[in-house]
Amino acid sequence: MKNYTIAVLKGDGIGPEIVDQAIKALDKAADCFGFSVTYREALLGGAAIDAAGVPLPEETVAVCKAADSVLLGAVGGPKWDGQPGHNRPEKGLLGIRKALGLYANLRPAVIFPPLRDASPLKPEVIGESLDIMVVRELTGGIYFGDRGTEEQDGVKSAYDTERYSVPEVERIARVAFDMARKRNRRLCSVDKANVLDSSRLWRSVIDEMAKEYPDVAVSHLYVDNTAMQLVRDPGQFDVIVTSNMFGDILSDEASMISGSIGMLASASLGQGGLGLYEPIHGSAPDIAGQDAANPLATILSVAMLLKYSLDEPAAAQAIENAVAEALTQARTKDIYTEDCGAKLVGCQEMGSIVASLIKA
Repeated sequence: MKNYTIAVLKGDGIGPEIVDQAIKALDKAADCFGFSVTYREALLGGAAIDAAGVPLPEETVAVCKAADSVLLGAVGGPKWDGQPGHNRPEKGLLGIRKALGLYANLRPAVIFPPLRDASPLKPEVIGESLDIMVVRELTGGIYFGDRGTEEQDGVKSAYDTERYSVPEVERIARVAFDMARKRNRRLCSVDKANVLDSSRLWRSVIDEMAKEYPDVAVSHLYVDNTAMQLVRDPGQFDVIVTSNMFGDILSDEASMISGSIGMLASASLGQGGLGLYEPIHGSAPDIAGQDAANPLATILSVAMLLKYSLDEPAAAQAIENAVAEALTQARTKDIYTEDCGAKLVGCQEMGSIVASLIKA
């Protein structure tokens, strides 16, 4: 029997609650598909600051590097707003991505059929279905560029620098081209090449790499136009590849088209199969401990973990199928309406329902 080691970073706020339900689903999938899982917990974010004084302890990096994959809840909250910029919980998240060499962030925006009416877009805009994959560069760009503050003649200013190299763009582009080739063979590269030198470099690299993928139709859009097109005609997109900051913004926009940010998973990948999997939503400290969180994004992150890191596609599909079936029976508060035909449940019960529906 195969045994996989998963590093578990529950994080802050609702993180521990949603991760517990995801583990419940992963354990059931393991039983059904003949493998076992060993969990190694470590601290990240605010919880790590409280325990160790820093958002990313060295022990956490070591635990993650020794694992087959990493499952993360969420980090941050107002409790740590007083921390200096270099020691905020979010720095732990950026740090673990960099420490593990995770340069490609995959964020699917999918509408499950039972939630089609939950989208803020009209049904005729959505079309029959929605399935977009945003591939976001994760370790370069403005979030990691030169930055600082300065004062001259009594006037304070601050700066952040957007910088990309050809190799950085090539490696994220290859992930996106390969993803498009496995889907509908359409790739849209998003930049701001009419203004930014970094975007002009980005676009030239995409065009050069397109020669290696003649079977993939490549298009370019400026980021502002992309934001508009996502709400005007989301069905035109298959795979979107873009920079760190643009991807951060656009993937959140795409997520809301699907009905709730509580439904969307993500994967951060590097070389060699090691990945970090997390819901794209935040730590929601206002509902922490109330059994009100939606665990489905984290459960779907486990499905991505099984697919991309553990090479267990059948188990991944079983979890996705179970989530789709569970939505016909129950909803958490963020996706519940009185006419949805399903009962209102809490975080724990939703996790239990999904786990009960997982089958080989």
